Amino acid sequence: MKRTLLALSLAVLIGPTLATAATPAPASTISHAQFASLLAGDWRVPQNAARDQYRHPEQTLQFFGLRDDQTVIEITPGNGWYSELLAPLLKEKGHYVAAIVAPSVSDYARKSADSLKQKYAADPAHYGKVEVVEYAPAAPVLGKPGSADTVLTFRNVHNWVDAGNEAATFKAFYEVLKPGGTLGVVDHRAKSGTNAKDNEKNGYLPTDYVIKLAQNAGFTLAGESEINANPKDTKDYPDGVWTLPPALIKGDQDRARYLAIGESDRMTLRFIKPGK
Repeated sequence: MKRTLLALSLAVLIGPTLATAATPAPASTISHAQFASLLAGDWRVPQNAARDQYRHPEQTLQFFGLRDDQTVIEITPGNGWYSELLAPLLKEKGHYVAAIVAPSVSDYARKSADSLKQKYAADPAHYGKVEVVEYAPAAPVLGKPGSADTVLTFRNVHNWVDAGNEAATFKAFYEVLKPGGTLGVVDHRAKSGTNAKDNEKNGYLPTDYVIKLAQNAGFTLAGESEINANPKDTKDYPDGVWTLPPALIKGDQDRARYLAIGESDRMTLRFIKPGK
């Protein structure tokens, strides 16, 4: 009897903690058939489609609880890898916003912005309803406060940490999201037991460091996933994560080895802005 009471007491104490540690994502309205159609789309760049095996877009977006009627902001989409999926998915019932660094910030920002805008302009059937928002990295404003359902960022946090504007960026995410909105983060995961200083400039970040950044901005961690894990990634390359595909910064040197490893080991984190 005493053991039973003790077990019940522990369940009462432990149960709520477990529940808050991994809050289920909202039910996605996107079916596997819809994802299959998107992934097979002939508008996608073939080199981008070849990377599905490393980026697991269907499972990742499902984990974030994405719905096709949401307003979704993607931060610095790069060459538009996820734009190829998100823009067509959201064009009928939702709204896709590509938030890019203002072209006036640097030549790199200008060239990146020009390339992405040209991609959108060349295919109005899929990108005609995309909204492009330009922001200043030191003081980001991503839209009207409380206007977005979801903010997504893929492999960007390490860049903000290197630039020293990570706190301002996460605060901007918090401001633009509705109460109860989702922040989805994917980034290169550092070796366990290291800190951000240990990984300075190599592209990797400790998971607990990224979680703390989000929590400091006001977010609650709702879940972690191993969807984008890669145990083959040893994370000890002289040229950092860019040694691996797709960058392959070493060129032909040990190319077969790095191709066999594949893309980096990545954390996949879901945060919620507290509210209804």
